[in-house]
Amino acid sequence: MLVVGLAAFSALLLIVIVLLLLRRSGADPVAQIAARLDLLAGAQAQQAERLAAQERELSRALADATERLTSQMMEQTRALNTALLEQMGRLAQQEKALTEAIAAQNARLEASLGSQGERVVRQLQEQTEKTLQSAAAIQERLAVIDAARAHIEALGGQVNALSAILDNKQRRGAFGETQLESLIQDRLPPGSYAFQHSLSNGRRVDCLIRLPDPPGPVAIDSKFPLEAWIALRDAADDAARAQALRQLRLDVQKHLRDVAERYIIPGETAEGALVFVPSEAIYADLHKELPEVLTEGARRNVHVVSPSTLWAMLTSMRALMRDVRLRAEAQRIQKEVALLLEDVHRLEERVANLRRHFDQAQRDISQIETSSEKIKRAGERIEAVEFEPPPQALPGGSA
Repeated sequence: MLVVGLAAFSALLLIVIVLLLLRRSGADPVAQIAARLDLLAGAQAQQAERLAAQERELSRALADATERLTSQMMEQTRALNTALLEQMGRLAQQEKALTEAIAAQNARLEASLGSQGERVVRQLQEQTEKTLQSAAAIQERLAVIDAARAHIEALGGQVNALSAILDNKQRRGAFGETQLESLIQDRLPPGSYAFQHSLSNGRRVDCLIRLPDPPGPVAIDSKFPLEAWIALRDAADDAARAQALRQLRLDVQKHLRDVAERYIIPGETAEGALVFVPSEAIYADLHKELPEVLTEGARRNVHVVSPSTLWAMLTSMRALMRDVRLRAEAQRIQKEVALLLEDVHRLEERVANLRRHFDQAQRDISQIETSSEKIKRAGERIEAVEFEPPPQALPGGSA
């Protein structure tokens, strides 16, 4: 339509120019106008044919270009759809594999946690049962101790039978060691003590109880000096009794001091040591006659014990060893639980990373779908374009 308008405007302009020229020349205007109009009509017809031919050529070129573009867009759309479908298939397979892997991992984790929990509960139940059994055994031992205390007075009647042993120094030492060994073997588990143990200073202690630090290994001496006590027991008058008591004080002081110097070694033994007296009667006389000497020995961390008091102390030591073992077991269980929790945290981190990758894949799929939809709509718009038909040539006599 634009080309036709331009042609009409050109024809009108030529007519005006011809009229002006004729007017100047003075010739017959009508004849000249007719001649010019014939020429103008021929030129206009030729120009209209050329313009129509160009328009047809342009229409064909535009149709070919549109067809090629549409074909290319359709091929690209099909390729993108195919790639998108393949990608979606791969992502679906990956999603399925990830889901199955997560489900399997969760199943393994639940099974592991269940077995760990059952094992911990079982161990705690076993430890509780052992603790209850130990408490019952302690109650039984306390009952035995009460019974032993009830027989203390009866032991006083056995002093005469014991004096035959105490009068002989070698027999007295062997009796004290034998009684000490019997008490310790009865109350403490094997491996927690040693008899005739050699220390780093070259001294040999009658018994060393291996307690955990603190307090550390405790040394026990069973060679208590009893000669002065025998003299005190056999004193015929007050003077002899006073002399025997002074000698007993000196002997006990020296023995307690020697025990402190020989058997208390910093870094090797505990800060205290025990002196075992194999008779409750002797122990009672010491507390009655020499309380200040025993107090002085206690300041040196040397304590005198009798069979009954040593029994009670060994019971406490045994409970301490058991508590140490229980704490060690509890710490090991806590360590295993801590390692299990670390594995759980690592699994949670890996699941979170997997979830982030999965979310990113979903976002990529959504963007691909958005791009595909845009391309599809663009192709539909191109297909919907309508071109106007080319204008037909004007007749030769029309202006």
